[in-house]
Amino acid sequence: MAVSVRGLYFVVTLFLGSFFGSVFMLGPFLPLMLLSPAWYRWITDRIVATWLTLPVSLLELVFGVKVVITGDGFIPGERSVIIMNHRTRLDWMFLWCCLLRYSYLRLEKICLKAALKAVPGFGWAMQVACFVFIQRRWEADKKHLENMLDYFCDIREPLQLLLFPEGTDLTENTRAKSDVFAVQNNLPKFEYVLHPRSTGFTFIVDRLRKGDNLDAVHDITVAYPKNIPQTERHLMLGLFPREIHFHVRRYSVASLPTSSSALESWCRDRWAEKEVRLRDFYSDQPRGFDRDGVARVPPCKSELRVALIKAASLLYWSSFIALCFTGLWLWSPFRIYLLIMVGVYLAQHKLFGGLELLELACHRYWKSTAANEGEKNKALDEKMQ
Repeated sequence: MAVSVRGLYFVVTLFLGSFFGSVFMLGPFLPLMLLSPAWYRWITDRIVATWLTLPVSLLELVFGVKVVITGDGFIPGERSVIIMNHRTRLDWMFLWCCLLRYSYLRLEKICLKAALKAVPGFGWAMQVACFVFIQRRWEADKKHLENMLDYFCDIREPLQLLLFPEGTDLTENTRAKSDVFAVQNNLPKFEYVLHPRSTGFTFIVDRLRKGDNLDAVHDITVAYPKNIPQTERHLMLGLFPREIHFHVRRYSVASLPTSSSALESWCRDRWAEKEVRLRDFYSDQPRGFDRDGVARVPPCKSELRVALIKAASLLYWSSFIALCFTGLWLWSPFRIYLLIMVGVYLAQHKLFGGLELLELACHRYWKSTAANEGEKNKALDEKMQ
């Protein structure tokens, strides 16, 4: 099948927005990381959030995707871990349609494969956003998760960390592997979800809870009632989902089990519930999680405000991309700056492994410097007494 004009427009617009945004919007703030990682994080989170509205604008305004949200909703601004079934490779992007209405996009971080950080444009922006990249090797990932989560706790910047406990999207191949896992562990076979791997989830919850940086866990079930775009290739072909349904259940941190083993069982129970919920969803007509189709908790933004945000985003990013091309065509310093910033992104990745790792190193330096200064002042005070 040939690539569609609609699909090409969507992918190219997102790429150009992330590429030029990384260079011309995020690039000037990179030196701030060396001086104050906390202020750098505060500013760049808000810049990245403006780009996160662009896919929502394209999906809903341009391609007419309908979004239905039911269940508990969110309390705006709260710190949470979001766990969601991984039906397609694109669920993380579609979730922004939900978070735009119920939360603040600047809070979201995603736990995802480390290989993605090397993608020009998209990967650069994710590094600046301090997404949590994992190798899928627990020995290495545990230490990295510990460092990242402690950093978020130290700077007291609220976050909502999206995690897919299944580890991969649902396909015939991954379902077969999940069935093997079920047989080996005396668990029931699932049709609509994969069995979750709960080690990372329990570690993250425990670490954030100990750092007093967690208010709730949001358990989200996503479903596609009409068509399911499984991969990026489907978007390139113009096969956008006609509807996306999200069912949200909120669990306060006080209601969660305290031991790791009990928390693992809790996570498995949520996935058993998802299996039943999705079976009911796909067997009913019309398909939906809630017959009334409304969330029990109203969104923090009205649909009018959401519509204005989407329109402003589409206008801004279309103009921004056009202005970047104009600047590159007419102004040689513009071209030189772009080449320098591309070199910076490529060099830092080779030297440090990613901007998020450099940010952690800067934070550790300033934290140790402050601790040393504190010890010196304490020693001077003791001498003067």
